[in-house]
Amino acid sequence: MVDFESAAQELSAVDESALSQVSKLAQIQLSLEERVADLEEQLKQAKRDLKEIAEDLLPAAMSEHRFTEIKLEDGSSIGVSKFYSASIPKDRSDEAFRWLVDNDHGDLIKNQVATNFVRGQEKLADEFASELAERGMAVNTKKWVEPMTLKAFVKDQFEQGNNVPADLFGLYIGEKTKITKPKKG
Repeated sequence: MVDFESAAQELSAVDESALSQVSKLAQIQLSLEERVADLEEQLKQAKRDLKEIAEDLLPAAMSEHRFTEIKLEDGSSIGVSKFYSASIPKDRSDEAFRWLVDNDHGDLIKNQVATNFVRGQEKLADEFASELAERGMAVNTKKWVEPMTLKAFVKDQFEQGNNVPADLFGLYIGEKTKITKPKKG
């Protein structure tokens, strides 16, 4: 049986300096957590600001003045290039995959059936997935197009003059400036 009186005496005998040290460290931790959160928010805002300058304001200003590239006195250069961004919205994936297949680009689609089999059971795994589907059972499958593959595909199609449905592929085509600093030495 625990002696509650002696336990209470031990607790009250806790060194005041120990409590003070723990309290100070806890305050420092709280202060650092707040500082990290502030810095993370500042970083997010700086990234938004950089994106606005690099993808909107500076390319627009250069276009307005008919500049494609500028060389600065310090050896830096500013150039504008197109960039492509694409992603398949989850709620339109079936439609996007159907469009890819119907337009002879079905090879971009990756298809995965997931279950655990040991080495050497590859054929058994394929047969098992087919059998489950035939029985009307749920099979864990995943279809996707790798993001970089989709981006390269969209860029290639547009540069060849082919139309790709922007809404099916979350398509965004923009211009972006790149500032190249001179090499040192």
